[in-house]
Amino acid sequence: MALFEGLDRLDAAASETRPKASREAFARFLGWLRATEPTEVAQHYVETFDLRRRCALYLTYARHGDTRKRGMALLAFKTAYRVAGFAPSDDELPDYLPLVLDFAALAPDGEKLLRRHRADLELLRTALHDAGTPYADLVEAVCARLPRPGRRDLALVRRAREQGPPEEEVGLAPFAPPEYLDGTGAGARR
Repeated sequence: MALFEGLDRLDAAASETRPKASREAFARFLGWLRATEPTEVAQHYVETFDLRRRCALYLTYARHGDTRKRGMALLAFKTAYRVAGFAPSDDELPDYLPLVLDFAALAPDGEKLLRRHRADLELLRTALHDAGTPYADLVEAVCARLPRPGRRDLALVRRAREQGPPEEEVGLAPFAPPEYLDGTGAGARR
């Protein structure tokens, strides 16, 4: 696997990262990665990110779930990419953290996008810590490079943690009138 073959390069890059908290978080994660079998790493990744809603790598998911508000938030990401001269990928949602981090590495507007979604990063960071996964160190390293969340962000994080990702039920009701849905079929005999 390319990831494991490139560990020395990752170690070298991480050792130059600032601030110190970010460098230390990367070192902890890379230490775990070196000490863990590749199949176990793959299994842990799936268990962490695919099977836990709160640990989704999509920045707007924890706060907006699959709602219309999330649709608007995703549009804001796409707009930020386009304004900076980048074409958003059709292969992944625009709030996918690795994609956003690539954007931040290439464009100053990318870091602004991360700062605007500091609360969303904090939600992911705390969810990963709660899950006890080494992947928390990666998000910790990113967060260490950004300003601390403000009071408003922390209130949003607290509310989202208590409630979990929202689910939208508007427009999900069956289209048939209630008499057709009573299970007896009485409405169909009129």
